[in-house]
Amino acid sequence: MLYWLPAPLLGTLMALLLLINTVFWVIPLYILVLVKLLIPVRPLRRLISRTLSLIAQSWAMVNTLMARLCLRIEYDNRLPAGLAPQGQYLACANHQSWNDIFMLMQAFGYKAPFFKFFLKQELIWVPLLGLAWWGLDYPFMKRYTRAQIEKNPALKGKDMETTRKACAKFRDEPVMVLNFLEGTRFTPAKHTRQASPYRYLLKPKSGGFAFAMAAFGEQLNSLLDITIVYPDGSRGFWDFLCGRVGRVIVDVRELTIPHELYEGDYESDPAFRARFHQWISQLWSEKDARIAQLLAEAGDRR
Repeated sequence: MLYWLPAPLLGTLMALLLLINTVFWVIPLYILVLVKLLIPVRPLRRLISRTLSLIAQSWAMVNTLMARLCLRIEYDNRLPAGLAPQGQYLACANHQSWNDIFMLMQAFGYKAPFFKFFLKQELIWVPLLGLAWWGLDYPFMKRYTRAQIEKNPALKGKDMETTRKACAKFRDEPVMVLNFLEGTRFTPAKHTRQASPYRYLLKPKSGGFAFAMAAFGEQLNSLLDITIVYPDGSRGFWDFLCGRVGRVIVDVRELTIPHELYEGDYESDPAFRARFHQWISQLWSEKDARIAQLLAEAGDRR
């Protein structure tokens, strides 16, 4: 509706609307987070956690509504039938820009649980959002390098221990745990530096995903394989706010994770780790081919 505005003015307006919406929803969220901190009764804390997730979804849906009113974006969401708001899912996706988060929010809406993903511990200090992420039970991770572990062997396994504790909160709750397996946003420079064997993707990092699977156990064996494609090219978040993102495809397929991938120890069993890497590599090869197919289809429609 407002896409006719000059791009800088449109971007400023969108940024202001998103900020106002965030402040509006973060106030009741903070109040409930405070109650959650003060009341240790587990059933009540569980109820508060579900209410917090609903608040987060409502925040996301208002963001989506504002974008639909102000920006001219062609959304092509391809979701599997049978998604459930009360379901439990592991999810993985390719990653190209901060816009990916927004595109996932608009694609899933209330059709599935609000997604959670592992965050670097330092992000808890992000204004407004850090405490909100904590209240929403987003897992904060402190990753240790090989050098740090060699210097202090007691750190070995701490990543897995943290992951187990985080995922234990989700065992009896509706949840979608999202992992960007590439670990960083795709850029041509990173692609060249990695000598990635994929045309449209960086090499996947499977360790965190393996830890999450082991922490949840086979009760959570449904994988949402998410492919995000920008047929006109990926752009930054400011370009998105300015209305320069024209089309986006969010393609999702639901898979069952093979039983044998729950029957090993990723950290200490080299043979199991090799099998896990092979499975992830196959998943990524299929995603690379799917991106090529979606881009070709989008090109034919121009």
